[in-house]
Amino acid sequence: MIRLSTLAALVAAALLTALAPAASAASIGDLSKAVADDGAKVVGETVVDARTVDLQVWSPAAKRTASVRLMLPPDWFTNPSRNYPALFLLHGANEWVDYRSWTQFTDVESFLADKPVLTVMPSDGSSGFYTKEWNYGRRGGVDYETFHTVELPQILERAYRSTTRRAVAGISIGGYGAMAYAARHPGLFGAAASYSGLLHLRYDKTWMVVSTIRVRANRDFFQLWGSPAQQARIWRSVNPYDLAEKLRGTELFVSSGNGTPGPFEKPDDLNILGNPIEEWSWNNSRTFVRRLDELGIPVTTDLYRGGTHTWPYWEREFARSWPVLARGLGLDG
Repeated sequence: MIRLSTLAALVAAALLTALAPAASAASIGDLSKAVADDGAKVVGETVVDARTVDLQVWSPAAKRTASVRLMLPPDWFTNPSRNYPALFLLHGANEWVDYRSWTQFTDVESFLADKPVLTVMPSDGSSGFYTKEWNYGRRGGVDYETFHTVELPQILERAYRSTTRRAVAGISIGGYGAMAYAARHPGLFGAAASYSGLLHLRYDKTWMVVSTIRVRANRDFFQLWGSPAQQARIWRSVNPYDLAEKLRGTELFVSSGNGTPGPFEKPDDLNILGNPIEEWSWNNSRTFVRRLDELGIPVTTDLYRGGTHTWPYWEREFARSWPVLARGLGLDG
């Protein structure tokens, strides 16, 4: 007897054989149009499976060729004249599988299998922090923000049948990126979701968390936004808490655990005694939510007790946030 999972894999393989080679010959997207205004362009495509394509994008802003994983809508090949809203999923800092993390650690592929959405999973490097580096006030800082918010949307609209309806969600530092992008670029994303994100950079000693992340990636902490004291203006300009008013009109979702062991911990897990990073995110996220409440800005929250800084919780929270993201994408849910 063939198990359903095995049958599904055989069907997917057959679909890939039938559709991918022909598409690859002419590329999945229109590479002649896969160019942004500043010269960013797709320089390679790799078909991973029947619904997944990895792009290699030369980005003048990021100053490198960066990878982007696209997950195609279910009717991509059978409905070639249709355009789709784009869902951006952002990974965390120092993530060893980088742009592949959402498909490797969650059920996002099966969850979105029947959703008419183009899913976009871009690299942010080891510690790009979803921002433009201050770089001591000099030109030449690495700028993942422009890569994600200008170059990629232009390429996706021109060559990969994306509409201008978008939503963005992320875990950990990707949660920061989701809220920061939505606030710094009002109207670019109809919805933003943060799962265990750092949403108030000036809360307590959050700068120490940022510093630790940069040091682990062998990156200069001060090159990012400068000193929290001497360059306080820059820190405020990239801080979701300080930019909260600009989120008015955006569908918002914020979740975090409190760092204590929850339903997904096992007796041999390292997190069985708790998780300080998630506890920090809990306090950080609650402070951000209180700011939204003060401003009268609606937000859907799931601030749960019992939960660590790990993927099983983020997979669950993505599913819980889907109605919010769907509204931002103009979908029924």
